[in-house]
Amino acid sequence: MTALTTGERMPQAQPAASAPRRPRKESAWRRRDRRWGYVFVGPQLLGMSLFVVLPFAASMVLAFASWDGLGELTWVGFENFSAQLQDELLLRSIVNTLIIAFVTVPIGLGLAVVIAVALEKLKTRTLYLVLFFAPVVTSTVAVAMIWQQMFRADGVLSTAISNIFGIAPPDWLGDPKLALLAVCIVTIWSSLGLNVIIFLAGLQNISPSVIEAARIDGAGAWRLLTSIRLPLLSPIVFFSSVVAFISSLQTFDTVYVLVSNAGPDNATRTIVYHIYDLGFGKFEIGPSSAASVILLVITLVITAIQFGAQKKFVHYEDDAA
Repeated sequence: MTALTTGERMPQAQPAASAPRRPRKESAWRRRDRRWGYVFVGPQLLGMSLFVVLPFAASMVLAFASWDGLGELTWVGFENFSAQLQDELLLRSIVNTLIIAFVTVPIGLGLAVVIAVALEKLKTRTLYLVLFFAPVVTSTVAVAMIWQQMFRADGVLSTAISNIFGIAPPDWLGDPKLALLAVCIVTIWSSLGLNVIIFLAGLQNISPSVIEAARIDGAGAWRLLTSIRLPLLSPIVFFSSVVAFISSLQTFDTVYVLVSNAGPDNATRTIVYHIYDLGFGKFEIGPSSAASVILLVITLVITAIQFGAQKKFVHYEDDAA
């Protein structure tokens, strides 16, 4: 056998052509599982389509039309938006809504953090959690009616202020300067329990070894709260703030029940109340839909600002690692 000369190579065997892979046949149990999945998801999709997607699409269309709900629909373009942006009632509603949001959210979240830290140290906290969470599961109408009785001139709150400070009981619901404050108090009180539960769960999720290491290094209670607990709790604070801002921008039922006719001099008129008043009070469907689109834009802008600012104060475990 002669040796191969330099530069010559053994011919390599060509790989055999692989047979085309047949699609795997779906088993019967997987098809049955998929059908049951559609059965369970179907009612949710149907409800979302009927009560969320369809009304949203209708409001977007009606915002560019003039319609009273019964007569002929007439396209008017951007006239509804221009009229609403020049309407003093809408501007007043936007200011009132933003005041409610920027007052209730920081104060409500701050109180929730303090209460959650205090409850974390208790071994038996079930009763306190039930008491704090009771307003969350209570009907907003019932809560507003109870507070309406408390805000009366002869109510519990007014009588207590009169006896303690020796002054005439304040007219909470009749004074334009106090009516909006009353709405803020009810909003904070009714949403406090949910935030307490969320923050308490976040505090319990912090590793005890981290707290113990900080204590060994000489960190006190205040330093533990500001340098350890709050930074580790910042993702939950961010989530709660986004949800709270969106909820406060949609304030309606508390105002509708607590104060009649949006309060004195429209002191408690919010954007959602303005939308309701136009649509169901004056049957101006087009301007009402335009105001709802404006509320959507305001909500998106505030949420976008929050997501942009969260990079500066929200600390995730992956970033720390």
